[in-house]
Amino acid sequence: MAFPQNFLDELIARSDIVDVVGSYVQLTRKGSNLFGLCPFHSEKTGSFSVSPDKQIYYCFGCKRGGGVINFIMEEENLTFPDAVRFLAKRAGLEVPEEDGDREAGRRRQRLLDLNREAARFYYQTLQGPQGAAVRDYLQKRRITRPTAVKFGMGASPDAWDALLLAMTKKGYTKSELLEAGLVVQNKNGGLYDKFRNRLMLPVIDTRGDVVAFGSRVLDKSEPKYMNSSETPVYSKRRVLYGLNLAKKTKRPNIILCEGNLDIVTLHQAGFDNAVASMGTALTVEQTRLLSRFTKELVLCYDNDNAGKIATERALQILNNSEFTVRVLQLPRRLVDGEYVKQDADDFIKFQGADAFERLLSGSENGTEFRMAQIAGKYDLGDDQSRVAYCEEVSRLLATLTNPVEREIYTVRAAESAKITPEAMKLEVQHALRRRQSQENRAALRKELNPAAQLQPKERAFHYENMRSARAEEGILRLLILDPALFGDQPPLKQREFSSPLLGKAFSLLWQAREDGRPVSVAALAGQLDQEEMNHITAVCQQPQSVSNARQALADYINVVKTEAEKRAGGGVADPLLAATEKYKNKKGTGGKQHG
Repeated sequence: MAFPQNFLDELIARSDIVDVVGSYVQLTRKGSNLFGLCPFHSEKTGSFSVSPDKQIYYCFGCKRGGGVINFIMEEENLTFPDAVRFLAKRAGLEVPEEDGDREAGRRRQRLLDLNREAARFYYQTLQGPQGAAVRDYLQKRRITRPTAVKFGMGASPDAWDALLLAMTKKGYTKSELLEAGLVVQNKNGGLYDKFRNRLMLPVIDTRGDVVAFGSRVLDKSEPKYMNSSETPVYSKRRVLYGLNLAKKTKRPNIILCEGNLDIVTLHQAGFDNAVASMGTALTVEQTRLLSRFTKELVLCYDNDNAGKIATERALQILNNSEFTVRVLQLPRRLVDGEYVKQDADDFIKFQGADAFERLLSGSENGTEFRMAQIAGKYDLGDDQSRVAYCEEVSRLLATLTNPVEREIYTVRAAESAKITPEAMKLEVQHALRRRQSQENRAALRKELNPAAQLQPKERAFHYENMRSARAEEGILRLLILDPALFGDQPPLKQREFSSPLLGKAFSLLWQAREDGRPVSVAALAGQLDQEEMNHITAVCQQPQSVSNARQALADYINVVKTEAEKRAGGGVADPLLAATEKYKNKKGTGGKQHG
């Protein structure tokens, strides 16, 4: 055990799951459980449940679940030991560290300290003689000194090993510098600074830790932008540049842009609600992070093809989410008789903050943006193109769940196509019926295959014997609901379970019972990985009647033992396999078989 089990039990007891989850998710009581919008995937209808009695959470949409430690691991992107430390600090408990975990925690903190020292080094370099070129570049970009200080900007010297020498003098090892992604190893094994002669932009997470760096060259050399690689303290999917500042904004929304310098310029112009993804398209993890601070997003990507694709991808991720989404399209700029793309940084410089404010106020919602993109593909003065436009836009409108919203945009689409609203409504109704028919057929296929519905989501946990596995699930639920139903000795051996995961969970829960500890799913954190916890939570959140529980338990045990004996004695529980064996036996006796 990484931590003493009695300490973990006390930590879980002091960390009520409703209090902890409630600090991240707005929960509403429905019966004995509480429900809210899932923080792990986008949704408009709350499918995320919290059980105060069982001290577990479970999402019926994305199938994630577990106890309070698992929630913090998922929500804060922490390892098990770090999630324990996080909760212990919250509960005011001192963590009894073992040597191995103390070393892991120390190693993570060393990397964070190293990043902070590197940020200081780059910042100090910017102030000195070696930072002159970067200071000139900032002046050229109209970035003021207060703004540069606010973002902790720095300069990497035009040298191969300046940071390497400075950090080793402070006591950091070469392996730590490699692990932090601050130096690179050449073919001969030598090390050199990754960032050289660049503007440095430290990436600070919402907890205030420097987790990575972004950078930009001062000339036209390549690569223009260079970011830190993934490290033990940095995952680009889970971080947004500038969110450490934007989370404090008084504005009602957050603006999502592409480039780090766009964010700097927008903040300097008074738009302190701007953030940028770290060289990636918007990810689900980033939307979960954003949901803590806002329910309205404004997408402000570049107005080139890549920007339009990024906008469409973001809209797909945010579809049916709790966010209100708008799209701010930056107009192209006329340069030497040609219209060229411009980003937020360009627009602020050439048009000013007031013009951007007007664009922000008039930004389209996601549906308007998508309709405009579809209309742009067709010549609406041509009859055949108008028919094709109506067919495509009707498929989009059929995805709108709100009938009032669908009615409004149907009329707008009719105006664009220059047809009557009634004709457009008919087209949308046809598309809606086709969509509903497809969904009904998919639902029917699921209903006709109930066994597939009962199988675990992860193929690695697939049930080979459904009859036994369903009984094994019932035994787990009864053990958690009422351990007193069971005698002094375990009624089953782990090897008698047809599902290795269910057998493992039973063995761990029984051990907790023997040790006099709480028998709960939450206590399995750290002993099962997250995918295993998801499935065990899914099993244990299902309703289980406690009336006539002793008879139910006896029946479950009988089923499991019977099926185990079949396996041990060569008996076949699978009907298809049994039929195959029967066919082989008959064929061996010379009996003629007919298909």
